[in-house]
Amino acid sequence: MKLIFLHPCNDPIYNGKATTPLLSPFFFCFSIIHQFQPPLFPSLSSSSSHLHTAIFPAAVFCDESDKKMAQILAPSMQWQVQVSNNALKGRLMTAKLWNSLVLNQKLKTKNSSKFRVCALKSENATVSRLEDLLNLDLTPHTDKIIAEYIWIGGSGIDLRSKSRTISRPVENPSELPKWNYDGSSTGQAPGEDSEVILYPQAIFKDPFRGGNNILVICDSYTPAGEPIPTNKRHRAAQIFSDPKVVSEVPWFGIEQEYTLLQTNVKWPLGWPVGGYPGPQGPYYCGAGADKSFGRDISDAHYKACLFAGINISGTNGEVMPGQWEYQVGPSVGIDAGDHIWCSRYILERITEQAGVVLSLDPKPIEGDWNGAGCHSNYSTKSMREEGGYEVIKKAILNLSLRHKEHISAYGEGNERRLTGKHETASIDTFSWGVANRGCSIRVGRDTERQGKGYLEDRRPASNMDPYVVTSLLAETTILFEPPLEAEAPAAKKIALKV
Repeated sequence: MKLIFLHPCNDPIYNGKATTPLLSPFFFCFSIIHQFQPPLFPSLSSSSSHLHTAIFPAAVFCDESDKKMAQILAPSMQWQVQVSNNALKGRLMTAKLWNSLVLNQKLKTKNSSKFRVCALKSENATVSRLEDLLNLDLTPHTDKIIAEYIWIGGSGIDLRSKSRTISRPVENPSELPKWNYDGSSTGQAPGEDSEVILYPQAIFKDPFRGGNNILVICDSYTPAGEPIPTNKRHRAAQIFSDPKVVSEVPWFGIEQEYTLLQTNVKWPLGWPVGGYPGPQGPYYCGAGADKSFGRDISDAHYKACLFAGINISGTNGEVMPGQWEYQVGPSVGIDAGDHIWCSRYILERITEQAGVVLSLDPKPIEGDWNGAGCHSNYSTKSMREEGGYEVIKKAILNLSLRHKEHISAYGEGNERRLTGKHETASIDTFSWGVANRGCSIRVGRDTERQGKGYLEDRRPASNMDPYVVTSLLAETTILFEPPLEAEAPAAKKIALKV
């Protein structure tokens, strides 16, 4: 830890004798602290000739866990003193304690300058200079904004981002310049031809920087303008721009489940390290310190998404402790993918700040524990109108005929989750049912009763690509035309009357 002392003047208040210093404010502070934590400043002693210009702080913060720098602000030059970690096993000297000590000492000094203390934020919630700078509102001072360009990395699930200055506020991604990045460092290009181009596609308000600053969802292309393999948005945009799909106004409501893990040990938040909590049952939508782990992260994410303009519609604790879910939608077409990806980025940033690891693994803990999915609720205009239930059943029939194609695109590791247990259907068998959470496709009771509504595809894993899932649902149910000879046996197989 480094303390920075600033002195108000160059007038020495030291009598020149190493053994009998006058009680300058700093010496007094030093002697008092010495009574509590000897030696607080091991590199200083009463014989240090340079102490005659030092001053005392208004408060001294000695926090064993605080490795940051305290800053003591004053009008003149700085003195830097290195303090070892072993010297930090102290406590806050409160104003009350300080005043009581000062009142018991009738001190007179040659300087009455006032000083302010500002330390970087520690566990005692001290206001920090760093935090002040992070919270600066640039709006009154400049028209320039910060744009955080966000893209999907080489794994197809990791998120990357970097910042650039834009000369003025913007409202449409078409107003933003293209950019590039080193694709060889993200597993998306070879080192000898590493440049990958970012195309801005969607804008959200930045909940971290505030003001007019923005988050920018981008997709990635080669310098020649070809989408790179991990760019699934390009194909999705083509499907959603098809006139048939546009006319059906596809709505999506996506339920993103995720698991919070303890740092380093990669074990769920709230679980004893290497051990297990009580069995599932009390945790789903539960409240209490023994049932709900990570609620502050969930709530912070909820508010940040609303601020950003993401169409988040709810959140809840999940069946497995340490697991949460939030819902985004209804969103139309390509917006569903943009909103999910941006919400994931915001969640990554919040867990980063909280010192917690975010996992989208579809089965983070083996055994009698629920996995993590990304259930996708879906409807078209025809499904939402009178007679829509028949359209829904025809869509289910189409989905049954392309079950393998969908499963292959619904997330890696999904076979560990879709076992037929823990509210899932078997990965090998397509099924549907009304109010049945053990099926591939669930239809709600209200939809059945009203004769119109939506369906829920329960197969996607928590790590699915929303561009892939949403566009595949639209393609299969609107654009796909199965041969007539395949429909009858398929309908019979899944006991579906169309």
